[in-house]
Amino acid sequence: MLTRREALFGAAIGAAAVAAMPAFSATAAQAEIGKLARERIKLVAPPFVHQHDQVAKGGPKIVEFTMTIEEKPVVIDADGTTLNAMTYNGSVPGPLMVVHQDDYVELTLVNPDTNTLAHNIDFHAATGALGGGELTLVNPGEQVTLRFKATRTGTFVYHCAPGGSMIPWHVVSGMSGAIMVLPRDGLKDDEGKPVKYDSIFYIGENDFYIPRDEKGNFKSYETAGDGYDDVMKVMRGLIPTHVVFNGKAGSLTGDNAMKAKVGETVLIVHSQANRDTRPHLIGGHGDYVWEQGKFANAPAKDLETWFIRGGSAGAALYTFLQPGVYAYVNHNLIEAVELGATAHFMVEGEWNDDLMTQVEAPKPIVTN
Repeated sequence: MLTRREALFGAAIGAAAVAAMPAFSATAAQAEIGKLARERIKLVAPPFVHQHDQVAKGGPKIVEFTMTIEEKPVVIDADGTTLNAMTYNGSVPGPLMVVHQDDYVELTLVNPDTNTLAHNIDFHAATGALGGGELTLVNPGEQVTLRFKATRTGTFVYHCAPGGSMIPWHVVSGMSGAIMVLPRDGLKDDEGKPVKYDSIFYIGENDFYIPRDEKGNFKSYETAGDGYDDVMKVMRGLIPTHVVFNGKAGSLTGDNAMKAKVGETVLIVHSQANRDTRPHLIGGHGDYVWEQGKFANAPAKDLETWFIRGGSAGAALYTFLQPGVYAYVNHNLIEAVELGATAHFMVEGEWNDDLMTQVEAPKPIVTN
């Protein structure tokens, strides 16, 4: 009979790899870790991000997070289309976590007995044990605590990875998020000079695959498991029915638009756990863009559109220079306009005619 580990990740992992997984024993290193200061963080739902220092104060510490897994229906479009979502902390995407390089991330993952499925978490920022996935598998009614050292700076995806076809199914059901590991001395521009942001927003892009009935209407199911076979058929076609920001078409527009002021510098963290995407800020630019999401690399400058690989997160810094509504889109415009991948920034301030002005209002064409 397969062990729990083998059943989770399949025979491909190999007996040797399973045997090499760490034993839960006290070591001298763990004793030293135990002397570190601890900070408990209360996570907030995207697009907002919990309070944090941009430059670390003091030495490395243990940063404690708790996330509760929720399986629940989520409306993903104005027409009432519903996804049987799997979520971290109830939001799609899961919350953005922020730590500094060499801090220890200590996550308690809770899977209440009201859920029906096993879940885990794979941190792309972590080293070893399948990103933590092997060490965090929890059945309904269980919780587990994982600790890993944040050795590399940047923005990284995390997602559920419970093995086999469960991995893409859980991910496209909403189960992904991001973690940002800041350099201890803060962000730097392309010349190595410090840069800071006045505010930060986290945008998680998701592709959804909702089955249709014989009349072409989107189907709904009592539980996620009830729709598994139908969803898998749509997924294997590789054509999403919805591509959205933060769980729903229009979730970051209108009254939910992100707010800023002229002169403010905003950091935008953008993740996509499954498909490539290409963010673009209409009317603005990426002053500094860590397109690959890694702060050890110098940022690109003045980008019009940037590329986020599937399974990664990137960061863009921009100082708003004009007031108004800025559309932030996936610049596959079909996905932005027709499938839902559009957000808005609402920016307040004084207009600068030197940057842009209407020289002459529209009028009838005069012909001789």
